[in-house]
Amino acid sequence: MGKNKLRKFADMETFKCVFQYPFAVLKEEGFPLRGKWNESYFHNSNPIVLELGCGKGEYAVGLGKRFPDKNYIGVDIKGARMWTGAKQVEEEKLTNVAFLRTSIELIEHFFGPGEVSEIWITFPDPQMKNANKRLTSTRFLNNYRKILTDRGMVHLKTDSPFLFTYTSELVKLNSLSVDVCTNDLYAGQLNSDILEIKTHYERQWLDRGKTIKYICFHLPAQGELHEPEIEIEKDDYRSYRREAR
Repeated sequence: MGKNKLRKFADMETFKCVFQYPFAVLKEEGFPLRGKWNESYFHNSNPIVLELGCGKGEYAVGLGKRFPDKNYIGVDIKGARMWTGAKQVEEEKLTNVAFLRTSIELIEHFFGPGEVSEIWITFPDPQMKNANKRLTSTRFLNNYRKILTDRGMVHLKTDSPFLFTYTSELVKLNSLSVDVCTNDLYAGQLNSDILEIKTHYERQWLDRGKTIKYICFHLPAQGELHEPEIEIEKDDYRSYRREAR
């Protein structure tokens, strides 16, 4: 492991905005802030918004600076990437942004029922070979239900035509209420501070001439969810952590 990465890991241990709980500790002791994020960390009653797979944390930090009346938590398993956003939070003393280093599969162990109002999923791996690993699959949506408010909002931004089509078809099949759905975000009239925040990978896609797709929908607390049984054309380009067709 390089010295730079080791330094970042050492920094993460000192950042007050970062929470890192090994599974063994989590299983034995539980997470003390579960159900108490507003009361014990943010010290307000503002809505909590998660950025799942937050990478460098650009979205969590960008949203937190634009919307001080909400609390934002970036979630990722990669601490060296998360360091960038966490360091900015520490240096700028942002009190409404935090980071949680854990696997997304364990999310219900860190938040109580109805504790989260919105979820952002920004440029995840589309997992074209395995539906169960897609962050908008029924498997993950059912996990999100355990922590989201009823009809809480789920946002997806992606460069992947495959993942966008899959998610759109899943939403349609399950009659989920949609606020916005576009396959070319920056070609339309959606002028919004939220949507204009660009992550590191989003800028890469735009530089390569890829269009950005966006869908946001409401997830009800009840009702069985079904997977779309359709053939979807796979993406035909290579990118970070992605195989070519």
